[in-house]
Amino acid sequence: MSVVTDVNGSQDIQAQSYVGFDTITKQIEHKLLKRGFRFNVMLVGQSGLGKSTMVNTLFASHLIESKGRLDVDEPLPQTTSIEETQHTIAENGVRLKLNIIDTPGYGDQINNDGCWEPITRYIKDQYSGYLRKELTAQRDRHIADTRVHCCLFFINPTGHGLKPLDVTVLRKLSEVVNVVPVIAKSDSLTLEERSAFKERIRAELQQHGIKLYPFDSEELDEEELQLNERIRNMVPFAVIGSEKTVVIDGQAVKGRKTRWATINVEDERHCEFVYLRNFLTRTHLQDLIETTSLTHYETFRAKQLTALKESSAKQQQQQASAA
Repeated sequence: MSVVTDVNGSQDIQAQSYVGFDTITKQIEHKLLKRGFRFNVMLVGQSGLGKSTMVNTLFASHLIESKGRLDVDEPLPQTTSIEETQHTIAENGVRLKLNIIDTPGYGDQINNDGCWEPITRYIKDQYSGYLRKELTAQRDRHIADTRVHCCLFFINPTGHGLKPLDVTVLRKLSEVVNVVPVIAKSDSLTLEERSAFKERIRAELQQHGIKLYPFDSEELDEEELQLNERIRNMVPFAVIGSEKTVVIDGQAVKGRKTRWATINVEDERHCEFVYLRNFLTRTHLQDLIETTSLTHYETFRAKQLTALKESSAKQQQQQASAA
């Protein structure tokens, strides 16, 4: 049964009839699929940690060239400036415009004072550009979103904890972007060493008050809160990347052969790559985009507009005093 209100405000009980507004989700989905989705991911870490290989492995596509050495005698190639690579990948009719931002390996120089500044400046520049487009009198119907949605922070698998420079860079980045830390090339550690290393890093993050993504909010239900808690207990993800195909038990998988064994990057016993991929793509991709917009960008926007308002008021006060 349904309640029907006429023009005089009286209500009649009529037989249930189909109106059709429940198709709104399909309408939204149709429009979004036509437009496609965009995800901007930044790679931060020292040179030689396999950042390019990891992104290629995550998205099962050869998106950026690896800068690894082909020979042990070759010098290690380095990214000397921030580089952007854009690709459109498709899966089951869903198009994802993927923008990969590769940054210079921090900590590579003799003097690393302020080595994080070009990275944070780039992130803020994207916020500034978006804000300018928002404030124009005749803005675009759909503003191209170049804001960084996720920063993958690669940690050297030393087993000794974070370096002071790591702590500083993590603190600076976490203030402006969603940071997801990963232990690169984690197969260089034993399982016991890896577990102890992860515990040490979590303790250091807590000690220094560094809050990383994901964040909880009142909008999340109990299941989502529990998922976030499981992720926080797993961070940093201990991962291995590989674009090579190896055969294990007659099955072709992504992995690599070592002197001691053959590693399958998708085997949960070998590393946490599957958990990282599910987190970034299957459960939190949209939340990463929304958190960027509603938290990091909104904080930047509020500061900029407040500063602009204060500057304008000061200028008016100076003009009034001069008059």
